[in-house]
Amino acid sequence: MAGKILLSTAYLPPLEYFALIAGANEVFIEREENYLKQTYRNRCKILSSNGPLVLSIPVKKGGLQKSCIKDVEIDYSKRWQQVHLRAMVASYSSSPWFQYYYEKIEKKIILKPRFLFDLNMDLLLAVLELLKINTPVRYTTLFEPVADTGYDYRYKISSKYKSEYVNREYFQVFNYEAGFIPGLSIIDLIFNMGPESVVYL
Repeated sequence: MAGKILLSTAYLPPLEYFALIAGANEVFIEREENYLKQTYRNRCKILSSNGPLVLSIPVKKGGLQKSCIKDVEIDYSKRWQQVHLRAMVASYSSSPWFQYYYEKIEKKIILKPRFLFDLNMDLLLAVLELLKINTPVRYTTLFEPVADTGYDYRYKISSKYKSEYVNREYFQVFNYEAGFIPGLSIIDLIFNMGPESVVYL
């Protein structure tokens, strides 16, 4: 077991995020950092019939410069919920476990929480429950400076560069066309592999 780890908040993040949680004794989610654009904090990547597709949650721009992540508000003037849910249905409705897990994800997204951090946490806890991962999850109360430690993964899991995490191949709905695609959101795994998902982390 890895002891404690420190992670950024993330919207339906990739498998490596959950692999770290599964291997830890306790997890702290960073609540005090400044918001970073174009990261997993407000976006995820799924697999559509046309290849990987990025789904991004719009956030309110006012005062976003150096805004604390816990204070970043979701912009509901955009119809992003419908776009994301339709994309999930189009991409995964034929996957073996979609009907078992989709409703739980959908319910969290349509709740319309005010803050991005709250939505991310609702989804994180829901997915951990589906995966039967019981690692305690807590929030930071002070910003800890970035350090080259073995437990700080806040800025190591990034959509901007290739991950060192090795995805074991699993069945994907569209892999007969494109081959196995790594680095996708956890929902790609759970919709395709169901209760076996935790084995692949």
